[in-house]
Amino acid sequence: MKKNMGTTDRIVRVLIAAVVAVLLATNVISGTLGIVLMVLAGIFLLTSFVSFCPLYAPFGLSTCATKKEA
Repeated sequence: MKKNMGTTDRIVRVLIAAVVAVLLATNVISGTLGIVLMVLAGIFLLTSFVSFCPLYAPFGLSTCATKKEA
C-alpha cells in the first residue's frame, strides 16, 4: 500500500473520531446513528494510522505533500 494521506488529513480524521467518541460517551448521540458514527470513527482512526485511504486509490487522489526537486 502506497501512502496517500498527508499529515493534515490524518490529524483531521483523528480529531473527528475523537469528537464522535466524546459525543457517544456523553450520550449526545445514540442508537443507530451512534453505531454508524462509531464505525465511521473507527475507520477514520484505522486509515489515519496506516496513512492509506482505500477510497482515494481508485480516483488517484493523494493528500501527501509532494517533494520538490531543486
